[in-house]
Amino acid sequence: MHDDGRYDDPRVTRPGADPVSRETDYQGWPAGDDPRDPAATPPAVHPEAPVAGAVRSASSGPANVPPAREPHEPTGRPANAPSPRPVPVRGNAAVPGRYEPQPPGSVLPQQAAPDVATEAGMPSDTPPAGSFGVEAAPSTYVSRETETPTREEDDPPLAMEAMRAVQILNPSGEVSMPRPARTRVMCVANQKGGVGKTTTTVNLAVALALHGNRVLVVDLDPQGNASTGLNVPHHTGVPDVYDCLIDSVPLEEVAQAVEGIPNLWCVPATIDLAGAEIELVSVVARESRLARAIAAYPGHFDYVFIDCPPSLGLLTVNALVAAQEVLIPIQCEYYALEGLNQLINNINLVRQHLNPKLEVSTILLTMYDRRTRLADAVEQDVRNHFGDKVLQAVIPRNVRVSEAPSYGQSVVTYDPGSRGATSYFEAAQEIAERGVKEPVSRNA
Repeated sequence: MHDDGRYDDPRVTRPGADPVSRETDYQGWPAGDDPRDPAATPPAVHPEAPVAGAVRSASSGPANVPPAREPHEPTGRPANAPSPRPVPVRGNAAVPGRYEPQPPGSVLPQQAAPDVATEAGMPSDTPPAGSFGVEAAPSTYVSRETETPTREEDDPPLAMEAMRAVQILNPSGEVSMPRPARTRVMCVANQKGGVGKTTTTVNLAVALALHGNRVLVVDLDPQGNASTGLNVPHHTGVPDVYDCLIDSVPLEEVAQAVEGIPNLWCVPATIDLAGAEIELVSVVARESRLARAIAAYPGHFDYVFIDCPPSLGLLTVNALVAAQEVLIPIQCEYYALEGLNQLINNINLVRQHLNPKLEVSTILLTMYDRRTRLADAVEQDVRNHFGDKVLQAVIPRNVRVSEAPSYGQSVVTYDPGSRGATSYFEAAQEIAERGVKEPVSRNA
């Protein structure tokens, strides 16, 4: 169908109605000038200009006279040539573009004149301009050369985890942590249960032993969890720490070497230890039974860790008397802080009456959950109160730490690349570095 600028559809143009142009708001053609009338005389136009689609205005002269060109109309086509048709919408090429009727006095948007050379198929030397006069943004220069990444940025996460695992396991066996000049006997105590006393004892002992220190772990908890974590037999009938406290059995006859961990020994605990507190009531010098057993050991240890039960009974008092330092693991929750004051008071009583050398040397924050504000608040309170005694290393909540005892291992050997193993390794390294410095001042 030839588009001559009018509606030929009988569904739009009713019989007998005036034809309506698509391109102007003119209501109809004058009588005798209907293009459909074969008797009508066509207007004189330029030979090269198209006839269809001419723009007519209601205020213009006769119908057969082309309208005058506006001053701002672009040049490059004959004066009597009609205005170019609007460009169809690109989103739907099937719908022809047209101008909607505008109210009188409104200004229609002007479009750029088509390039004659381009329409004729001739090459054009002028680059195409932006649509509707919008200039294209200048392209940003991007260099192909990049900075050389560091080793930490260049290595993938699995490679970094493997490097940490090798560093923690120390397969070469060299002494990478400083050894103290004297034996450091550390009591891991807190009367609140579930704060990580046994987990801290096992993992610190394994980390120090893997890096060249001779370590002894004394399981003083009747539950025997430290013995389980080190995969040491502690069933009924096995010589344990109960025999040392009640029957004065030498400690070297009870200690067992930990399988797979060089330089690490463990004194296990059985269920018999649950009745030791009652039996120690009538024993002379009951508070120093463990201290004498450790002092009589013929071998030399760099570290002796005593895992205390969650109470302040005679077993804990024996551990405080035998130790020189107290390591207090604190869970990052409010209940852990509530009973800390009572533990500090008992430590002061033991120091005044039984062990003048006892001091609180190390505070370790455990089960830290960085997603909660409570953990941050507890950490700030503990650091403000204890100062430099609090280790910079913080033990986060990590499922690997909980899984390791079920396999009879510490998290350091179970998953050395995990966050829990890395944190305990950093804590052990910090404790070892503090041991070669001046001793920490006593707690006020």
